[in-house]
Amino acid sequence: MVLGVFLGLLLTCLLLLSLWRQNSQRRNLPPGPTPLPIIGNILQIDLKDISKSLRNFSKVYGPVFTLYLGRKPAVVLHGYEAVKEAFIEHGEEFAGRGTFPVADKIGKNCGVVFSSGRTWKEMRRFSLMTLRNFGMGKRSIEDRIQEEARCLVDELRKTNGVPCDPTFILGCAPCNVICSIVFQNRFDYKDQEFLTFLDILNENVEILSSPWIQEKHNPKTEFTCENLIFTASDLFAAGTETTSTTLRYSLLLLLKYPEVTAKVQEEIDHVIGRHRSPCMRDRNNMPYTEAVLHEIQRYIDLLPTSLPHAVTCDMKFRDYLIPKGTTVIASLTSVLYDDKEFPNPERFDPNHFLDESGKFKKSDYFFPFSTGKRICVGEGLARAELFLFLTTILQNFNLRSPVDLKDLDITPVANGFVSVPPKFQICFIPI
Repeated sequence: MVLGVFLGLLLTCLLLLSLWRQNSQRRNLPPGPTPLPIIGNILQIDLKDISKSLRNFSKVYGPVFTLYLGRKPAVVLHGYEAVKEAFIEHGEEFAGRGTFPVADKIGKNCGVVFSSGRTWKEMRRFSLMTLRNFGMGKRSIEDRIQEEARCLVDELRKTNGVPCDPTFILGCAPCNVICSIVFQNRFDYKDQEFLTFLDILNENVEILSSPWIQEKHNPKTEFTCENLIFTASDLFAAGTETTSTTLRYSLLLLLKYPEVTAKVQEEIDHVIGRHRSPCMRDRNNMPYTEAVLHEIQRYIDLLPTSLPHAVTCDMKFRDYLIPKGTTVIASLTSVLYDDKEFPNPERFDPNHFLDESGKFKKSDYFFPFSTGKRICVGEGLARAELFLFLTTILQNFNLRSPVDLKDLDITPVANGFVSVPPKFQICFIPI
C-alpha cells in the first residue's frame, strides 16, 4: 500500500516536472497548442496528412507556431513570407539540420543531407565541386542523360503497348545517370548486380565505397572514409528516389489530362521534331512544356514539409526567442499551394506558370527543392532529367490508360514525409 502511494506520488511529481519544463520552454517560443506530457502534440496531428494539420494550426496560431513532437519543441513556418524570411533572409541561422532519429543513429552527422555545422558545409562544398567536375551544368552531363533517355525508350518499346507498371523502369533511369557520373558506367536494366544495387538503395541501407583520397589521420578534417561513403550514398538516394517518383507521378498526370499531353507533344513536334533527341537548349523555345513541368512539381508537392532544419544559434525571430538547436519545420505545401499566387491550387493547371501571351512565367513561390542555404544540391541535375526523360518519352510514345480516365486516381498514397503516387498501369503506344 505504502509502495503504491509512493509510486503514485513519484509519477505525479514527474508529470508536474515535465509540465513545468515545457511551460518554461514555451514562454519565449511562438504560440501553439498545449502539449501533453511526454507525447506532446502527436495526437493532434494527422500523420497521413501532415500538411492539412499544419494548415489548421496556422489558422489559429498564425504563420509561425510551435508544436511538440514528443518532449522537444519544433517551430513551424507556414506560408511564403515566413519561409522566405527564415531560410533566405536568415539563411545561415536556419541552416542546421533538425533531429532525424534514424539518420542520427546511422549517419552520426555524416554525409551532406542529414549533417550540420562544419561537416555539412565541407561536404556540401565538396559535393557541388565534384558534380561540377563530373559535368554538372555542362554538355557532358546532358550527353549522359540523353543516352539514358534513349535506353529508357528502348526498354519501353519492349512493353509492346501492353499495360504495365512503370515504377521499376523509371527507377532504373535516374539511378543509371548517377552511376554513369560516379562509376563512369551505366548498367543494363537486367544486370543482376544493378538490380541488387537498386534493391538495397531503395531500402536505404546501402553503404558505398569511395575512390577519393582519405585523410582519416587528420583529426580536423571532414574528409573521412565514413563521411565520403555517406555523402556518395546521399547523392544516390536523393538523386534516384525523388526523381523516379516525380517521373512516375508525371506520367500519371499526363495520363489523366490528355489535352495537356497533346499540347506538349505538339510543341515537341514544332521545336524538336522526330529525328533528333531533345536537348536542354530546346527548353527556351518550349514555354508550355516548361510550364507543365513546373506545374507537375508544384502539384505533386513531393516533400510537403521538406527535411527538418534547426537554428544554429540562439536567435530572435519575429519577437520570439528560438534557442540554438531547436528543430524548424517548413511547410512547403503552404507555399506551393498559396491561392493568391496559384488560383485554384488544388487543380492541376499549367496556366499557373504562363502569362496572358502564353510565355513561361517564373514564380518566387516555386519551392519544390526547398530554398535557402540547404536547397537541394542536385536541383540542376533533377530538372535536366525531368525535361529530357519526359520529352523523349512523349516524342516516341502516346500514353494510354487501360482504365477509364474518370476512374484514374491521382491522390497521393501518403501525404506525410513524401507524396507517393498511387499504383497505376500505363500503355506506351509507339508513334
